[in-house]
Amino acid sequence: MLPSLRLANVHKPLIRFLGRRQWPAHPEEPHPHPFAPPEAKQHFQDFLKKFQSSSPASASSPASSSSKSGAKGQVYQDFWQAPPRYWKRELQDWEIELVQTGGASLH
Repeated sequence: MLPSLRLANVHKPLIRFLGRRQWPAHPEEPHPHPFAPPEAKQHFQDFLKKFQSSSPASASSPASSSSKSGAKGQVYQDFWQAPPRYWKRELQDWEIELVQTGGASLH
């Protein structure tokens, strides 16, 4: 048997895109969602200031970021800076079984 050539029957997708994909050179300015409640739109600039001041890029070190947060709690850059109760630990067999059965196992 000879292989057949199907050059005349090339697949053309039904969807057509207009133009090339062009991504903006600069990100869009932050703004409230068009359907946000009026009070959210009024206080958006306050929210933006708080958000920018609490971003990780603005914090120079863990000590300075934890002193900024005050009573809200400390911010830890690495897990060993946190108290040991927050560290990762090895799971016990009964805990693994509990997760695998979706909580249906009895312990």
